[in-house]
Amino acid sequence: MALSNDDIQACARRLHQAEKTRTQIRQLSQDFPEISIADAYAIQKAWVDAKIAEGRIVRGHKIGLTSKAMQSALNIDEPDSGVLLDDMFFADGGIIPTERFIATRVEAELAFVMSKRLAGPDCTLFDVLNATDFVVPALEILDTRIERVDPRTKATRKIFDTIADNAANAGIVLGGRPIRPLDADLRWIGALCFKNGQLEETGLAAGVLNHPATAVAWLANKIAPLGLALEPGQVVLAGSFIRPIETRKGDTIQADYGAYGSVSCYFA
Repeated sequence: MALSNDDIQACARRLHQAEKTRTQIRQLSQDFPEISIADAYAIQKAWVDAKIAEGRIVRGHKIGLTSKAMQSALNIDEPDSGVLLDDMFFADGGIIPTERFIATRVEAELAFVMSKRLAGPDCTLFDVLNATDFVVPALEILDTRIERVDPRTKATRKIFDTIADNAANAGIVLGGRPIRPLDADLRWIGALCFKNGQLEETGLAAGVLNHPATAVAWLANKIAPLGLALEPGQVVLAGSFIRPIETRKGDTIQADYGAYGSVSCYFA
């Protein structure tokens, strides 16, 4: 790791303050050009630890950057991940308080609800399916506490910035019809995504590493060296299969999953 513990803690405090004040901070990759992915995850953990100290509860994980196109754009060869906390969960059809966020976007995903502890290493797609209780349609609400484009250099944020920023996660909406993991070919589950009644994006879950359960297996293996596992009852967002939809106050987002129902939210 290139950053000192003091630097990591300071970055976590800056992100925490940015979220509370709804004021974006400069890209960490600009302030620390030597930053590594390990540093970025250490910052994320320090920030999550601060939230837990304030009373938040870990409810699961999110996986991002699962498409080949996004990985190529950021010059990486694997996804990233973040932590889901209890205050990030919103009701299907419910209200999203825009005053809590900075610059929201929404993605359509499948969420895995774990029934058994799933630990790496060597976790496979089949292990994931055996350890999953239900798969449900979901919307992920993204936010960015770090500037997407640096106003001075015009540089776009890098993978280190996104990881440190809890993989840009801010909220989750679960809805539709719960599916037993072996009752459908999850690759072929798709969604029509509407903003204010207008079709914005479509996609198939196969866009997530060819099978969304593959992403969950990746996560279980990724966190295993840290002594962590996916625990029973936790929710895992497997990764988006659409491009992010920009949202603002007054927008209604609906994802129609066909036979598997729909999930929606309103930005008030």
